Amino acid sequence: MILHENDSFIIALKPAGVNFHSEKEAGFVVQTSQKTGIPLFPVHRLDKMTSGLVILAKSSEVAAQFGKMFENREIEKYYLAISMRKPKKKQGWVKADMGAARRGDYKLLPTMNNPAITQFISCALRTHERFFLIKPHTGKTHQIRVALKSLGSPCAGDERYAAAEEARKEDRGYLHAYALRFVLKGEAFSFVSPPDEGERFISSECREQLTIWNNPWELF
Repeated sequence: MILHENDSFIIALKPAGVNFHSEKEAGFVVQTSQKTGIPLFPVHRLDKMTSGLVILAKSSEVAAQFGKMFENREIEKYYLAISMRKPKKKQGWVKADMGAARRGDYKLLPTMNNPAITQFISCALRTHERFFLIKPHTGKTHQIRVALKSLGSPCAGDERYAAAEEARKEDRGYLHAYALRFVLKGEAFSFVSPPDEGERFISSECREQLTIWNNPWELF
């Protein structure tokens, strides 16, 4: 689904469970390029389990410009997550270096040389459900998933970082790229897109909380 399109870029909505890059079958970028009929250039990525907002540039020049903006932390990103575990703290920061663990996993390290920085707030939804609004200040691989695990609250349905048997019972991984805000060529852009798939994300309790979190940049 295309949420926004102009001469420079497209904002597309990636479904959960779809590979971002092509593997055995066409990935999300290729699928979107085929649907639009133009070559598109990814400027960031989402994990397979993660749904939500993706920026796709229409030229390598615009892609390079977005790349510099991400590098300079000039693009605000906000995510939603649901966990079935209560966090060690309800809001705050997770700051630490990240390193490789087993089987392609990542873990937090006891150092701060080039740390992953994650800011979050949370609230209760239904029984055992904890709802997170997350602002990553860096863009490390699996950063949010590792940060939530470190809080004792891995994403529901995350077979890599949550208890595997419990995760497999979920209808999706509960992480969603919710909002983006940036300035490109002097023009300000902001996009907010609530999740529309996953029983926990579409519950009335979740929808009600999103009316409070509908302008996430005002909350951090």
